[in-house]
Amino acid sequence: MVPKKVFFTKGVGKHKNELQSFELALRNAGIEKSNLVSVSSIVPPNCKIITTEKGISQLKPGQITYCVMSRICSNEPHRLLGASIGVAISREKNSYGYISEYHSFGAINKKMGDYAEDLAASMLATTLGLDFDPDKAWDERKQEYKMSGRFVRTQSITQTAKGDKNGLWTTVLAAAVFLED
Repeated sequence: MVPKKVFFTKGVGKHKNELQSFELALRNAGIEKSNLVSVSSIVPPNCKIITTEKGISQLKPGQITYCVMSRICSNEPHRLLGASIGVAISREKNSYGYISEYHSFGAINKKMGDYAEDLAASMLATTLGLDFDPDKAWDERKQEYKMSGRFVRTQSITQTAKGDKNGLWTTVLAAAVFLED
């Protein structure tokens, strides 16, 4: 199976039970009806990125669905938690791209998204043989990658939330969900 499409989604759930907070996060993301199988980080050549809405509408209850997922949970009141997915796609038609997953406590939405995007772009850059300085800021490297003419796009999706004030379990997730057709 080589996926033909991918979409990105995110969600948050809160509940007294950890597992149910995860289920609520899946519902919030619109992917609760699938049997999710975690895979690693490759975007196949010619895999089309589609909207979240279009992707969710193509899922069937009980379907085995492959995804790259980042998730984190806590029952610590007011604790900031976040999950992010980054993606980097090569301009070269028959080349594959990369997806990264990142989760953390205490990081804000933009910082998490930038970090996940940077991870995916750095993996793609090494595959394409691009020289880069890992000590440069992401914004600077992002411009260098785009100017190389070998990247089509980078993007990220991030979900953050503060832990429930009453100590309910809070789960956040971000996912890249693959579809066959």
